[in-house]
Amino acid sequence: MLVVTGQIIAAIAVLANAVVYGTDISCALITRSVYRKLDDATVTVSAGWGHYYGDRRMPVFGAGGVVTAVLTLLIALLAGQTGAAVAAGITVAALLTWLAFYVRIAKPINTQQTAAAQSGIIPANARALQDKWDSILKYRVTLQFIAIAGLCAALILF
Repeated sequence: MLVVTGQIIAAIAVLANAVVYGTDISCALITRSVYRKLDDATVTVSAGWGHYYGDRRMPVFGAGGVVTAVLTLLIALLAGQTGAAVAAGITVAALLTWLAFYVRIAKPINTQQTAAAQSGIIPANARALQDKWDSILKYRVTLQFIAIAGLCAALILF
């Protein structure tokens, strides 16, 4: 019964993290290229309103993905499923690293761009802010990939 519970929780973790992974991939593959074609004010307003809604709607998936990944790890340990526990442990490490990138770099930029979009006052460093936000996408995408792969491995190894 514990193994089946672990598999169910791991599947929920895959689905929650897939939302975050898909969002990051979309930004890396599409949005970043679009923003390079736009003027600073348009980029800032577009990104700012995107962050306004994203920062309100995405936490359920981000936090849910982390919580269910941790639960997957704990259940794997309790069930004595070493392989699944190692895979889930790698996942948790990847997600915590992703979260550090978000909290330390992305979130402060999100806040500045949201304020700019709401006020209509474009900061002098608007392009630099977007460039810094874009600069961590490769890490965020890679970490989410590792997390999803780790969760899939945990599912297989349970």
